[in-house]
Amino acid sequence: MKAYPLSFRPVFQERIWGGSRLREFGYSGASDGIGEAWVISDHDHGPTPVADGPLAGKRLSEVMRAYPEWFGLPPGARFPLLVKVIDASEDLSVQVHPDDRYARPRGDAGKTEAWFVLFAEPGASIVYGHRAQTREEFEKRMKEGAWGNLLVKVPVRAGDFFYVPSGTLHAIGRGLLILEIQQSSDTTYRVYDYDRVGADGRKRDLHVKEALAVTRCPSPKPQRPGYARSGRVGAVIEHLVRGEVFTIDHWRVDGEARLDESGVFRLINVIQGSGEMVWDHGRRPVAKGDHLLLPAVLHPVVLSGRFEALFSAPVISTRAK
Repeated sequence: MKAYPLSFRPVFQERIWGGSRLREFGYSGASDGIGEAWVISDHDHGPTPVADGPLAGKRLSEVMRAYPEWFGLPPGARFPLLVKVIDASEDLSVQVHPDDRYARPRGDAGKTEAWFVLFAEPGASIVYGHRAQTREEFEKRMKEGAWGNLLVKVPVRAGDFFYVPSGTLHAIGRGLLILEIQQSSDTTYRVYDYDRVGADGRKRDLHVKEALAVTRCPSPKPQRPGYARSGRVGAVIEHLVRGEVFTIDHWRVDGEARLDESGVFRLINVIQGSGEMVWDHGRRPVAKGDHLLLPAVLHPVVLSGRFEALFSAPVISTRAK
């Protein structure tokens, strides 16, 4: 079979802090209370089936087994990334995610993530990090409930971008719609949840012991990357992340630009505008809200039109399995 760009059917996840803004951004199937649309995923908690073409209905792991050359991953590797759109009508819990070394023996991957703010209400903010200088101070302030003195709040607006390495204490605030690119993991350790109760009338579990084990002390500072910019005919590219587990570039296409071979698959998340993608045996339109996987063997690809998109790819290492 000839390779082609894969699109996916989203999987909606209810959350107690979810809202209704996903419908305003084109997700007509999202009901009230949906907090997350998983738009590209092979995680067992929400795999997104291929939406069109000969592979429609297939899970990514099935496609990987049938066409491993499309992905450029080591033999036996799991699909390493997960992309979500998060709709926060209320504050998310203050939480932290482990790294691979801590998470793998417990049955999941670590979780480093990155956020692109699609929409922000006036006054919206996030929690990014804490003020404790040592683990002992962090534990003491947690037990005292001194959250106002401990947590670092950062104001945000649409178009902001944050890189959130594993071990970083964080929370998405109310009034935000965020595109999240992350490792394929669903491991979250809640530290503080505003004493809310879930659908069963009980307070949600906290994971203080695990959080103490994995939270970085002192905390990383909010990472709004110092963008390295490069240009090519028809596009301006900002290199947002060059991390240990993935890379992310912000493309602004205006005219016609060529996407060359990378050796590994790429994910494309269109955040503004529209255009077209052309390869040697096909073409397809692209528009705001599209989320695509571009197989590694599909090159060159010519992008045309006027649109903005995030391009992400895994960093291949022996830890990819």
